[in-house]
Amino acid sequence: MAGTISERRSENAWRLARAQHGVIGRSQLLDLGFTKSGIEHRVRVGRLHPVVRGVYAVGRAKLPREGRWMAAVLACGPGAALSHRSAAALWGFGNEHPHYIDVSVRRTSETNIPGVRCHRRPSLPSNEVDLRLNIPLTTPVRTFLDLATVTGPKSLERSINEADKLDVIDADSLRRALDDHLGEPGIRLLRHVLDKHTFRLSDDELERLFRPLAASAGLPTPLTKRMVNRFEVDFYWPALGLVVETDGWRYHRTPATQTRDALRFQVHVANGLTPLRFSHHQVKYEPRHVIDILTKTASNLRGHPAPLLAG
Repeated sequence: MAGTISERRSENAWRLARAQHGVIGRSQLLDLGFTKSGIEHRVRVGRLHPVVRGVYAVGRAKLPREGRWMAAVLACGPGAALSHRSAAALWGFGNEHPHYIDVSVRRTSETNIPGVRCHRRPSLPSNEVDLRLNIPLTTPVRTFLDLATVTGPKSLERSINEADKLDVIDADSLRRALDDHLGEPGIRLLRHVLDKHTFRLSDDELERLFRPLAASAGLPTPLTKRMVNRFEVDFYWPALGLVVETDGWRYHRTPATQTRDALRFQVHVANGLTPLRFSHHQVKYEPRHVIDILTKTASNLRGHPAPLLAG
């Protein structure tokens, strides 16, 4: 009977470890009925392999990346979750730090675990913790807020782009979610990066802002909202064969939208037109850039190339 109980304990431990990517915590073993001496015996004979304090690999010492993440979470105790760069890596839109795993804990006490950076956050809400591959981690919104405190704008922009491609969260949804986190660390940088790609103008405001830019570039008044080659375009100069379209440049477009955008460009070029595209953010906040591009393009189309800008 004792052997049967032991076998059941071992089987339960193995099942739990498999669900946790090959690792199990000391407290979990004790809860399953293992004694301290029984755990030590299994360590000596190579059935358990210490990974970090209070956490063991079951069967073999080498762990996959997911096993290392799970071990770090278990080592940090109840309520712990991957966060910052490590959470971004698990979601698939970032890279973890090469020297440590980021884990957030809901307590104020200090935790010192080699290879793990613990972020003490007693106020971390439970609704900002999720599960992915059965590993606790911060939600995409919280992960991006954290990521913005440890990385720069270019890296952050790449992560937003990747998250959108993976359908983890899109730029528009992330931007709206920031309204619930006003004043938090990281929000200013995150908002700055997102605003370039989620900014929208109404049609009337777009036309009102764009017309003076075109005039500054020496262009006549364009035709607006005309059908050209079976596509509606925002601005059109028939005499120059110039077409300008504007949008919010969302990070990720559906395959159907990507195909249609490519088709628009191909058809315009094949019919001898020159298509340009500007974002709404550029029209409102980068007018000098828009004027420069329009000036050069118009000059080239008239047969008098404009000089290249230095740098």
